[in-house]
Amino acid sequence: MKAALGIAGLGGAALFGGFLAFVACVERDERPLDGRADGIVALTGGAQRIGDAIDLLANGYGRRLLITGVNERTSRDEIARLNPSQRHWITCCVDLDYRARNTIGNAIETRRWMRLHRFSTVAVVTSNYHMPRTLVELDHALPGIERVVPYPVVAEGFDAGRWWQHPAAARLLASEYLKFLVAWVRTRFEDDPERSRAAILMGRGKPTKVVVEPRLMQGRP
Repeated sequence: MKAALGIAGLGGAALFGGFLAFVACVERDERPLDGRADGIVALTGGAQRIGDAIDLLANGYGRRLLITGVNERTSRDEIARLNPSQRHWITCCVDLDYRARNTIGNAIETRRWMRLHRFSTVAVVTSNYHMPRTLVELDHALPGIERVVPYPVVAEGFDAGRWWQHPAAARLLASEYLKFLVAWVRTRFEDDPERSRAAILMGRGKPTKVVVEPRLMQGRP
């Protein structure tokens, strides 16, 4: 009994230590993008992601932008209406993916899009707390890719550095940490995300995320 309790205690300590390490790697502040890339990919689901990604495109940080995980009711015109100053870029250089329903799907659609355009480098835009899991999925889906440049978006009012003072932030980080662990373990055993049983099970009956916020956003990935 004591041995079992000791093992459980060690496991809990290791899990909590991993959580602290995970929180430590979550970016606290937005920074300029570290270098340019062939393409830019924005994952829907969190505030500011789409606007920031279009700004990166307009400033020459990539040649095309893929917005992945778009709700089927959200059109290019709707995105342009909400970003009127960037209408030119949305018309000429933005691709919309309506198929991805989770982060695995985002990675799969990113791979297809990059192969279509023969891109070898990509900048990825998503929320800071979601970036570690996104990079795990992209590393799995894009073996041998030349470069993935992360651009973590920090939502206003979300302070990962003081998570213990904010129950909502603590719950979000804990949930994302567990999802990160599951993704890391899963990708050690799966050869190809497109044949992932986990992706199929997770996607069943799940509505596609919406690209615009806050009025139409249904939730984060």
